[in-house]
Amino acid sequence: MSITWAGALSWRLQQQLLDPVRDVSIAEVVRRLGAVPAKEERLAELTVRLRRAHSRPGEVAEGLVEGSLVKAYAFRGGTHYLTPQDGGAYLTVRAAGRQWERRSWQEYYRLGPKDWPAFRAAVREALAEGPLTVAELGSAVTRRPAYRHLRPVFDEGAVTLSKALTWQGDMGFGPPREGRATFQRLDADPRWAGTWDLAEAGPHVVRAYLHAYGPATPEHVHYWLGGGLSAGRRRVDGWLADLRDRLEPVEVEGRTAYVLVEDADSLRAAEPTDVLRLLPGHDPWVMGPGTKDEHVVPPDLRTAVTRGADLVVRGGLVCGTWSVVRDELRVGWASGHGTPPRTALDDEAARLAGVLGRPLEPVVTTG
Repeated sequence: MSITWAGALSWRLQQQLLDPVRDVSIAEVVRRLGAVPAKEERLAELTVRLRRAHSRPGEVAEGLVEGSLVKAYAFRGGTHYLTPQDGGAYLTVRAAGRQWERRSWQEYYRLGPKDWPAFRAAVREALAEGPLTVAELGSAVTRRPAYRHLRPVFDEGAVTLSKALTWQGDMGFGPPREGRATFQRLDADPRWAGTWDLAEAGPHVVRAYLHAYGPATPEHVHYWLGGGLSAGRRRVDGWLADLRDRLEPVEVEGRTAYVLVEDADSLRAAEPTDVLRLLPGHDPWVMGPGTKDEHVVPPDLRTAVTRGADLVVRGGLVCGTWSVVRDELRVGWASGHGTPPRTALDDEAARLAGVLGRPLEPVVTTG
């Protein structure tokens, strides 16, 4: 099969619920994307709401409270929203590197590989009655003589230690309390499917990636799972090899990429589109393939995109950035991408205004 990048991005827009925007649940949006960056709640909410035909403020945070979403350290050391059904697969892949067994970890935390099962059990026991702040969790755990030496670690925030505990599925973030982060047991959520066997988790997350971000090259998959998690190149190559009967090669303007066999017909039928979308900074649209992918992020815009600028996307290609200043939607349209489509910009500005609950007047500059 041979297709153009315009057709491939059109199909990807459909897969990521951007064209058309549909009436789906917040969990379906997160499940489709695999993971939604959660470092900034504003951006996470916009990522989800701008893919839904009907939405309301605060629904992502509510999803964490009622359990349709979980929040944990995942890709690239950052926090992400995941679904409780698939989240365990991503965390299993993240934990594959077993960083807590490194000599530097053992020396710093004074916890050897044989000490971790009991330590993890102590953390889960401390969280049995509900979410705790880092300070509260540290106080509970370090009451035990075996872990008293970790008090300074918790006093300093225990970020790295907390990452290992979330990767292993012991805890995730709970609802914030008075502006402070909390942690809660992941298995307190009845939807939580637990961590997976690595041999099943790996192929599962590769398939999920190709379903949302295909057609993709092996390097794209390595970027997503190797650089972003801890799978390691050899493991990722093995999962791709295991899936070879379920993958179809695609020639995209002279480059071989892959798509799931079950997605090949819909990819082949996809027609190029000029649909315009306003997306938040660090949206999975650009983070999934990576900002180095010039088919999605032109080189002249890469620095702005990498730094988290809000995105103007036309036909799947980033063509500019946007920001809101008072009641103005200020669009910076990059030169070299034709004339700014004013009608499409007006329509998308109106949609964004509805999501933000405020009037917005588009002001477009080109350069």
